[in-house]
Amino acid sequence: MTDSSDTYRSPLGERYASRAMRENFSERRKFTTWRALWIELARAEKALGLAITTAQIDEMVAHANDLNLDVAAAFEKDLRHDVMAQIHAWGEQVPTARPIIHLGATSCFVTDNAEILAMREGVRLLRAQLVSVIAVMREFALEHRALPTLGFTHFQAAQAVTVGKRACLWLQDLVHDLEDLDHAEATIRFRGVKGTTGTQASFLELFDGDHAKVRALDVAVTKAFGFERSFGVTGQTYPRQLDFRVCQVLSSIAQSAHKFATDMRLLAHKKEIEEPFESKQIGSSAMPWKRNPMRSERMCSLARFVIEALGNTAHTAANQWLERTLDDSANRRIVVAEMFLATDAVLNLYLNVAQGLVVNPHVIRRNLDEELPFLASENLMMEAVKLGADRQDVHECVRKASHAAARAVKNGEPNPLKNLLAAEPMLANLSGRLDRFLDPSRYIGRAAEQVVEYVREEVDPLLERHRMLIGKSSDVRV
Repeated sequence: MTDSSDTYRSPLGERYASRAMRENFSERRKFTTWRALWIELARAEKALGLAITTAQIDEMVAHANDLNLDVAAAFEKDLRHDVMAQIHAWGEQVPTARPIIHLGATSCFVTDNAEILAMREGVRLLRAQLVSVIAVMREFALEHRALPTLGFTHFQAAQAVTVGKRACLWLQDLVHDLEDLDHAEATIRFRGVKGTTGTQASFLELFDGDHAKVRALDVAVTKAFGFERSFGVTGQTYPRQLDFRVCQVLSSIAQSAHKFATDMRLLAHKKEIEEPFESKQIGSSAMPWKRNPMRSERMCSLARFVIEALGNTAHTAANQWLERTLDDSANRRIVVAEMFLATDAVLNLYLNVAQGLVVNPHVIRRNLDEELPFLASENLMMEAVKLGADRQDVHECVRKASHAAARAVKNGEPNPLKNLLAAEPMLANLSGRLDRFLDPSRYIGRAAEQVVEYVREEVDPLLERHRMLIGKSSDVRV
């Protein structure tokens, strides 16, 4: 017996992705879906007059989930064809129905339609996770909507913002991703019943040239799997641009998550906001004090994989020769499933981190206070001009004091700008009011109001449409 530890197993299946997403792309789900497709094809063909009996269909239904994969594997070793191997393996279980399995169909009837069904279900699983993350981040943004924090441009100190306003930047990316995900699902069409090169010639032959019955067959099987439309025309496969259109939303989700996780890593370095850290968690085997942001780092790592994998779907779509070529097959077996599994893992981590964010307001205030005298200098200058000072003279005065304070800070001294400004004769009329100018709330603009307005106008309506999904995300595997 082979030891499973001697065989490569994808970390996405073993370590990162949720059970629901792993099951969605599992061998069992694939092959039971193939059997479901063959059953619905037979039902529709019988309803339209082909010589298929109720007993044959009942026999197929009775063994629909009774997979004999070992038998199929033995057939595939000889036949070198996975679809025919499954047909022969199932045929041993359903001898009465064996003659009508796959009647008129090509391999892509089961492979492509099953892949479309897996993508649709994958989108729905991701939607539940995305909605849950949005709901959690909404609460975080509102809770901290008015907490002033130092803003950064170029990772250099800039004008103050609030923790909640910054969270809305993360939230807005997710909201757009959810809108795109909804649109992507709406564009997914079934391949349907199209035949070997998409002409439906085999079905036209089965129905003695009756075009209406061939069209009715396509519609019936399409509707049986919950689709309003199938592709109007196909080659042997459904258009591979569908993979790109769906997976580009996965790439966008990964981009949003990467931005959030990168910000978390930067803020953890500043000790302002940290991801969850359990009481027995070890940050480093060598440095016991470490609190490495490993979940955020893992999010970035997996997100990078998703972002880069999208290019495979573009190349596959571009390289479909005429009615089809098989160089898509091996690539797509890996890329589509693993993009979904990795995006699932990213969102699981995102939810886990968002639910346990640790905000350190004292550190946030200390860091802001270090820079606040610099941020207040323009307001001081404007106030001095109102009291009769020359704008250019005040500018030069503040400039010199600011540069002197910056040198002191770089030498490891506390920021002396407040005292330097208080000692300036030109600012004597303001010396008793400097503390008021150093109130952080003066420098956050409409940040708090923007949070409330954004949540009310854009987030809440979206969550209301998806309220049944809140809290319905997959298991979090950290």
